[in-house]
Amino acid sequence: LCSFLGLLYQEYRDKSTREEIETRRLQDSQTDPEETSPSDETPSEAEPTSTIENKAPPQINLLRNSNSRFNLWQDLPEVQNSGVLSILQPDEIKLQEAMFELVTSEASYYKSLNLLVSHFMENERLKKILHQSEAHILFSNVLDVMAVSERFLLDLEQRVEENIVISDVCDIVYQHTVNHFSVYITYVSNQTYQERTYKQLLQDKPAFREVISQLELDPKCKGLSFSSFLILPFQRITRLKLLVQNILKKVEEKSDRESTALDAHKELETVVKACNEGVRKMSRTEQMISIQKKLEFKIKSVPIISHSRWLLKQGELQQMNGPKTSRTLRTKKLFREIYLFLFNDLLVICRQIPGDKYQVFDSAPRGLLRVEELEDQGQSLANVFILRLLENADDREASYMLKASSQSEMKRWMISLAPNRRTKFVSFTSRLVDCPQIQCVHPYVAQQPDELSLELADVLNILDKTDDGWIFGERLHDQERGWFPSSMGEEILNPKIRAQNLKECFRVHKSDDSQRRKLGSRNRQ
Repeated sequence: LCSFLGLLYQEYRDKSTREEIETRRLQDSQTDPEETSPSDETPSEAEPTSTIENKAPPQINLLRNSNSRFNLWQDLPEVQNSGVLSILQPDEIKLQEAMFELVTSEASYYKSLNLLVSHFMENERLKKILHQSEAHILFSNVLDVMAVSERFLLDLEQRVEENIVISDVCDIVYQHTVNHFSVYITYVSNQTYQERTYKQLLQDKPAFREVISQLELDPKCKGLSFSSFLILPFQRITRLKLLVQNILKKVEEKSDRESTALDAHKELETVVKACNEGVRKMSRTEQMISIQKKLEFKIKSVPIISHSRWLLKQGELQQMNGPKTSRTLRTKKLFREIYLFLFNDLLVICRQIPGDKYQVFDSAPRGLLRVEELEDQGQSLANVFILRLLENADDREASYMLKASSQSEMKRWMISLAPNRRTKFVSFTSRLVDCPQIQCVHPYVAQQPDELSLELADVLNILDKTDDGWIFGERLHDQERGWFPSSMGEEILNPKIRAQNLKECFRVHKSDDSQRRKLGSRNRQ
């Protein structure tokens, strides 16, 4: 195995994303981002690559050659000894590296899956502690996922062994995604129940807790937690999409390889979306049932639970009493608490009452909401905005003057309540030439429905920012939007790097651009 294969997938992923961050930092600090890297310094006189194809195919078996220490395609002894590095163009070498990383990372992933099964799932002590139903929820269809990974890896390996210069890998990715990767949707959709069962077992079964702790201490696990193994399939399917994007950015335009990469990317994106929807559907249904139980209607009752409805944001705001002209009042009773539940298609306005209940006194369809910020109104009216219901529960227009606890909370409510309202900076989907960008240097897990979870090395366009440290961003690789703390990222200052990021993004999504825009706007609602 190459050195990546000596790593468990979690280690490979961490190493790979850290390198990506450092590369982007280096590019961002250069005055000319097009300066060549050391790997580019190959002779410029290119000979036809067809001369290589007559060479005997090398034997590079990634599953069995466990003592190798290379981590790049160009470091393979077979490649170094063949002389191809002096023949290939720099761009082709970069493409070879991108394809090789997809293969080696799959081998690393398979190794980690294998450890999850052999070390944890098949442990005799653990089997005795767990009820069959608990084991099923905890490990789900991981055996199917591992079998799919093994078959995929064997096909990738066979391709690598056919020739020193890899012809393509995206055709294999496409075939496996279409025919086999539905096992990922099954696994990932179970995630909510898996997490809950794991927490419950740790709490209720000391013997389970003890065995897991002992298994985690085994040197094989390299200090990694059991839960880091359980989330591998979701991480892998998302990462695979990014690896195909990386290949797509390097293939020649209008070539067969570009067409294959676009097809593979489109199919992977379908699977990733289905995985995300699977997770959301499970948690949303339970959340809606919980909210329904807490609501008491002072007005005509609105059915809350619907298959097409989910919560976008909830929380307390201060409602200003009396007419807008009462700004001169400086009493504590100027504002009173109200509580909002905002769904993707409905706003419900309540007052909290004893017993963790909420009394609903107004509502409106989300499409009939308008917001307006009050500016320069003095300290007592800081972070105040006006919410207009064009048609409320009484079929009348109504206005509420609302005060948020901070600038970020105000902006977050305003963007959630009226998503089509113009943001400070324009989204990249409008084809703006330049827009502030940030790269994620610390992972972030969303705490609220309007927040965005971030992975290391994610690049986002900044759509809005607040003085108290929050950013509203749109991730380039999937156009998902949401809020996150500004401390999670570093702004990309070099305009050439920003332009390059946008250009690559347009290229990745050019085949289904119009469809993606429709999907993107639907996802943000």
